[in-house]
Amino acid sequence: MRSFASFVAIPVFDLMFNPEQIIKHLHLKPLPIEGGYFIQSYRAAETIAGSALPVRYSNIPHLFGGAIYYLLTDHPDSFSALHRLKTDELYHFYLGDPVRLTLLQPDGAVRHVALGQDLYAGQHVQFNAPRDIWQGSRLVPGGKFALLGTTMAPAFEPADYTHGERATLIHDYPGHKMMIETLTRAPSGEPTG
Repeated sequence: MRSFASFVAIPVFDLMFNPEQIIKHLHLKPLPIEGGYFIQSYRAAETIAGSALPVRYSNIPHLFGGAIYYLLTDHPDSFSALHRLKTDELYHFYLGDPVRLTLLQPDGAVRHVALGQDLYAGQHVQFNAPRDIWQGSRLVPGGKFALLGTTMAPAFEPADYTHGERATLIHDYPGHKMMIETLTRAPSGEPTG
């Protein structure tokens, strides 16, 4: 382990990162169904009994908390497909190009949040995506990659994930068809958006 005395401050613009280096260094793997690359970076050692959690967790035990690294690239299929979670998801922006996080509200409203480092331009280095809200994200046009992280407490369990189906979301949010098509994957045999 290096001592803090051996670290040198390097201006961010001098660092040359690329997605392949980040994937290799952090041991990221493709995230099935949702898209992007990820690895779980933290899992709490203790579990909350399912009976102690709100009913939305279906009596399934959950770890106290968990975190992941998440990477989006400029590949056309690299986006976080619209999905819902049973727990708030706290986003952390680490490096790269800005990301557009889209939130579909239950009242039909749509909110777009910029995740990135330019605080003066209104970008967020942290943002909480509330539970039970459809959320999806992709790089802003022209972006090459973005490394983010998310934290959830209680920790994510696969049963907490609901995948957004294109046809259903277009029906529920008819004024946002084109945006929904860019944040969903077409079912087999259907043209992509």
